[in-house]
Amino acid sequence: MSLQAARPLDPWRWMGAPALICLAATLLLGLPFRLLGLQLPEPVFPMICVFSWAVIRPSILSPVVILLIGLVLDLLWGTPFGLWGLSMLIGYGLTLAMRAMMTGQSRMMMWIWYVGVTAVVLVAGFLFTMLHSGATPNVVGVVWQLLATGLLYPFAHRLIDRFDDADVRFR
Repeated sequence: MSLQAARPLDPWRWMGAPALICLAATLLLGLPFRLLGLQLPEPVFPMICVFSWAVIRPSILSPVVILLIGLVLDLLWGTPFGLWGLSMLIGYGLTLAMRAMMTGQSRMMMWIWYVGVTAVVLVAGFLFTMLHSGATPNVVGVVWQLLATGLLYPFAHRLIDRFDDADVRFR
């Protein structure tokens, strides 16, 4: 056991790098490439950051970065400006509100929380799209996106494990 004090969190290491990696992965899977005639899945990679940042610690910078990532997703995916930013901020707020209940949970329980928060974000996006366009988006597409995004939890778990105890003031 180390008696050394926890290192302070460097915003670039726990926020900047993961955000850029998620955007790069989104760009990569957004390329018009087909494998055996099928389009690659389009998971919402930034959900890794949305969930992890709220679990790791509250921050003033997190919502700003989430909003910026959401605006980039809107540009990439051609959705109404603000749709993904607002949807992901709802997920961030929900995770932040439930953070105390999540502390100390098993990996499987955290995965369930992650999928639940992802479902809330996608349902919010679904409803915002419906309100904006006046038409119902493809429900099957939303379910596939939920499944693809839910499979990304191991990356969120790794980010949480890496920085969870970095700042003991928030534990």
